[in-house]
Amino acid sequence: MALIEGGTYIPLYGSDSMPVNVVDFKIDKYPVTNAEFKEFLEENPKWRKSNVIALFADGNYMRHFKNDTELKEGELQNAPMTNVSWFAAKKYCECQGKRLPTLDEWEYVGMASEKRADARTKDEYNKFILSWYEKPNSYNQEIGSTFKNYWGVYDMHGLVWEWTQDFNSVLISGESRKDVDGSNDLFCGGAAVGSSDLMNYAAFMRYAFRGSIKANYSVRNLGFRCAKSINKPNQ
Repeated sequence: MALIEGGTYIPLYGSDSMPVNVVDFKIDKYPVTNAEFKEFLEENPKWRKSNVIALFADGNYMRHFKNDTELKEGELQNAPMTNVSWFAAKKYCECQGKRLPTLDEWEYVGMASEKRADARTKDEYNKFILSWYEKPNSYNQEIGSTFKNYWGVYDMHGLVWEWTQDFNSVLISGESRKDVDGSNDLFCGGAAVGSSDLMNYAAFMRYAFRGSIKANYSVRNLGFRCAKSINKPNQ
């Protein structure tokens, strides 16, 4: 895992967004792989393809596996685990003594380039992210195939989308965060018009994607990685 030093950042979901404080935490350097999830299935049979109930995973769950433990031909062991629901990803992380990263933690790490903790103002960085969104079928590749960022974390962009712990915690249906309603799913694509810098459109695409899914959805290009809180001794 990589140690992430906390700080303050402004989320990109509305022109009136307030700064958010992110405390120190750890996050996996790579997305969870097919091979790692297979080990989880061996120890937790209730999450196997043949056992999991529809409430926790839809019909696409583990679709790239030919059965409960074997990948289909052509699928890589060391590629990111996708076709996995939020419930299954959450349980996997808990079994490792970890958790899914929060949306703010993921965005905080995801704004880093190779040399800068926050590269969102760099046109070339935003162009790289946007160019990946235009490419199909990047999910069946070895982890670590993208750059190592400022924090020592790989594949935040360029491989798969990723679940967050609170992926559906924010609703943006218009041009302002004033439309927030925590009881609904996240829908923020329309909020891009409130951005002061349209190169930040890449971030709004992530929010819109999260808003289009539900916790039992299993999507071919949606994977996950785990995070862990840091318990500091009392001072």
